Amino acid sequence: MRRKVCVVVTARPSYSRIKTALDALKASPEIELQVVLADSALLDRYGSAISFVEEDGFSIAARVYSVLEGENPAAMAKTAGLGLLELATVFDNLKPDVVVTVADRYETLSTAVAAAYMNIPVAHVQGGEVTGSIDEKVRHAITKLADLHLVSTKRAAERVIRMGECPDTVFVTGCPSIDLAAPVLEEPGLDFDPCEKYGGVGPELDLTNGYLVVMQHPVTTEYELARSHVLETLEVVYDSGLPTLWFWPNVDAGSDGTSNGIRSFRERVRPGNIRLFKNMAPTDFLRLLYNSKCLVGNSSVAIRECSYLGVPAVNIGSRQSGRDRGMNVRDAGYDRHEISDALEHHLHNGGRYASDALYGDGRAGPRIAQCLRDAPLTIQKRLTY
Repeated sequence: MRRKVCVVVTARPSYSRIKTALDALKASPEIELQVVLADSALLDRYGSAISFVEEDGFSIAARVYSVLEGENPAAMAKTAGLGLLELATVFDNLKPDVVVTVADRYETLSTAVAAAYMNIPVAHVQGGEVTGSIDEKVRHAITKLADLHLVSTKRAAERVIRMGECPDTVFVTGCPSIDLAAPVLEEPGLDFDPCEKYGGVGPELDLTNGYLVVMQHPVTTEYELARSHVLETLEVVYDSGLPTLWFWPNVDAGSDGTSNGIRSFRERVRPGNIRLFKNMAPTDFLRLLYNSKCLVGNSSVAIRECSYLGVPAVNIGSRQSGRDRGMNVRDAGYDRHEISDALEHHLHNGGRYASDALYGDGRAGPRIAQCLRDAPLTIQKRLTY
């Protein structure tokens, strides 16, 4: 009998972080793959992943609409609660042998809690990492709910084991998002016009002499400051004069503040060098990233994919605090002068950094699929503390 593996994708970035594992699971004759799309992954406002999932040939077993408007901590908590209610029904209908949850967003906690209470083994991808917001609490909580741990680095594996998890259930697979970056590193040419292919909002940009990419999300523990934080970055990017491809923030508490800051800046300054996008196909985005002069913001893309691709990155604020990083990252506070100095440092260096395999070698997806196919699926007993 084929093993039923249910993978829950809850947000735009989560799809790229699990896509190569989905490919390998779909190709395995011993696996029945069940893809569930939930929360902001379904919403166009935050860059819906539906079309990309379907274009890549995956059938969607269920869709879970549970995002509550508000973009504040109460809305996040209630969204997690609604997700728990809805996913319990989905799991009851699909009856998977194992549920896979990805990374550290609050929606992933709903996935893990629902499956754990229903005595369905939970496999967690990207556990054991350290960051600087509510995400870390969620990530570690999911570790304690999970029965199979598919981590990106050796240090992450050590942390999971120190938390009391059985070493036999912890596998260092690497990060699946690096799998998508590997072919880009081999053939890095920008073979499409992002404005023509994805539209976006803002002026036409000439990218031939270089450009910036910006991804800045609100920090849930600092959500009241989201607007002031993004305005500091906007001033630096505008003053740089470089064409800039800016991606809208995710659904976390404070996203309204980030979005309002961007809109008010556009109306007040009317910058001629900033164009806004919601989403792109994962490989297109990575190709765009590789050919940029620098990534600016606070996305984990700076730490993971940019490290592998050798793309200079300015990491702003506390969102990625504590996460292992390569030489490509230069940190800055929420201050336009610090951000500008970090950007100027990279621009003065004038090129990419050496590729760093800190988060994987480009073969994580098949490793994850093998673990999900072969590992014993039992509700794990924890080690004695």
